[in-house]
Amino acid sequence: MVTTLPITEKQMERQIADLARLFGWERAHAWTSIHSPSGFPDDVLVRPPRIVMLELKSAKGKLTERQEKWGELLKACPQIEYRIIRPDDLESVAELLR
Repeated sequence: MVTTLPITEKQMERQIADLARLFGWERAHAWTSIHSPSGFPDDVLVRPPRIVMLELKSAKGKLTERQEKWGELLKACPQIEYRIIRPDDLESVAELLR
């Protein structure tokens, strides 16, 4: 079972990485946003024919304007599954990747 206790984005990132590996997904994660486009999602997960892009947020974290813009663009692409993930969503991430 995935824990949903109050956790940091870094801890969520580790749990999602473990889930991706467990269920056979390739994962790209930018270690630092310095060289990434502003607002680009935290995780890109690929297991053909699916592409899942995740924006990780703490329980009270707010999206930036650029994150909202990227989310709108990605939601308009039917071939991409885009989700905003908070600690309470980790169980649904397990189902999504299973």
